[in-house]
Amino acid sequence: MKNDVVCTIGNSLIQHGKLNDRVYLMKLSPDDIPVIVMEMIDGIAEKYEYSKSFAKVPGDAADTFAKNGYKIEAVAPELFNGKSDGYFLSKYYSPGREEIEASCKDEIERILRDTEKIRDTRTPDKDGKDLEIRIAGEEDADALAGLYGQVFESYPFPIHDPGYIRQTMNENIRYFGIWKDDMLLAASSCETDISGLNVEMTDFAVSPECRGNGYAGLLLEVMENEMKKDGFITSYTIARAAHEPVNRLFARSGYKYCGTLKNNTNICGSFESMNVWYKKID
Repeated sequence: MKNDVVCTIGNSLIQHGKLNDRVYLMKLSPDDIPVIVMEMIDGIAEKYEYSKSFAKVPGDAADTFAKNGYKIEAVAPELFNGKSDGYFLSKYYSPGREEIEASCKDEIERILRDTEKIRDTRTPDKDGKDLEIRIAGEEDADALAGLYGQVFESYPFPIHDPGYIRQTMNENIRYFGIWKDDMLLAASSCETDISGLNVEMTDFAVSPECRGNGYAGLLLEVMENEMKKDGFITSYTIARAAHEPVNRLFARSGYKYCGTLKNNTNICGSFESMNVWYKKID
């Protein structure tokens, strides 16, 4: 299936397409309120018959969305500039898109209960001896894309494409990797919002034969340190809600759960609900 499109509408950044069957407002320009809701997002969703719209906005814009049928699914305190809360809101055009199967809902709730018991209990991961842990460069794009293609059957953004990785390296995404003997074992990325001083910790992938070695924890620690040095205040992640390892990773690292986005993302071959976790890193 064709990748979803990332484009500027008005002065705001959105992604939309049939892969995720949604419109995603990634970055809102204050100049576009309230037109962005009624004429832009809803208009695109209606035109292409998408089943969902999803928006990440600061608190002063949340009421505009709520008054137009959007439901608050997560709130990350002080996400923008360490001051304004970040609201994650969704609007459903198809009732089925909003429904989570009972068995999946039970699993998500179990994972959240279990992760609460281990929150902020991160112990030192492996010391990284004999490993090279660093920020990736354009010369690493092919290896990154190859690992992502191996790990994910489907993904909301085209990280299996080396061209996309090179492009986003020159925009607002910083990729990280763990190498041993010139072989890429694990990868991740920081999607930075420079004006909002927040960063999304995302795109974690570990080669199947290397799992269980704490590599994701090593990457997350390095990522946080780099982002803190660069002046970012708050980090967050949008994690697969029914996938226990990634939720444990962020809970152990001191992140707090702040909501679940229902059937939000096409990842690993199907739509999955996503948990939002946040942490102050300044």
